[in-house]
Amino acid sequence: MDRLRAAVQLFKDRGKHSASPRSTGRNNDQSEFEPIVYTRTRSLDVPTPVLRRQRVMAAYGKGPYVDAYKILRTQILQRLRQHDWNVLGVTSPGYGEGKTLVAANLAVSLAMEMTQTVLLVDSNLQGPGIHEVFGMGACRGLADYLLDNEPVEDLLVHPDMGRLVVLPAGRAIPNSAEVLISPKMLALVEEFKHRYPSRVVIFDLPPLLHTADVLAFSPYTDALLLVVEEGKTTVEELQRALLLVKDRRPVLGTVINKAGRSDLSPAGMRKLLTH
Repeated sequence: MDRLRAAVQLFKDRGKHSASPRSTGRNNDQSEFEPIVYTRTRSLDVPTPVLRRQRVMAAYGKGPYVDAYKILRTQILQRLRQHDWNVLGVTSPGYGEGKTLVAANLAVSLAMEMTQTVLLVDSNLQGPGIHEVFGMGACRGLADYLLDNEPVEDLLVHPDMGRLVVLPAGRAIPNSAEVLISPKMLALVEEFKHRYPSRVVIFDLPPLLHTADVLAFSPYTDALLLVVEEGKTTVEELQRALLLVKDRRPVLGTVINKAGRSDLSPAGMRKLLTH
């Protein structure tokens, strides 16, 4: 892990992002909301054993696993609010480094706040995974909206976790990079970004070094979160990933997954925001 931290520090020393706060015209009033009643959005009661098997923090009442995501939530919110941002992309250098689970658990953690609503969008159209995390099985989603004109309202799912709504990816498609920057997709991002003043939108994106999707789509996010895995992600991969995006979008932080442990138990997974 020391080598990964050193690589991140080297990237920071070469030149920090200097993105200045900008106004989006969104209302920053954080007063407490009335409970949300979901009418058209489909509600889904995910069994606790499914959540535990997928390591979703909502299945655990307390402990270091839950605390780690709450700390990550606090750090992310502070940085988003500092710049008046609300659209975050989550990616990783390669496959299997835990980005989808981090995106899901960050969304769940954010949705537990009484003043925060969260939309989690599975935009990994080559290899969708969010539907599996929440035990949805095969379902329609973003691809069906973009390619088949399905109403997006019919594709949203509320998994009965705080103020969280999920838009699954739907079926996998081959030309995902082109679809993600289509006018229809960009209009949808604008709609998601501005419709509700309290909303944070999280896009679970494909791996950065293996597809063109992140580089194509990242300009339509406010910032990125990079997930790496200790013992798997190499320093060279981390450096390549950071250099690829450094002139495109700010990287809010690097989450080091499975730091200091080799198992996947909840107590053995720690997160560290290093930027």
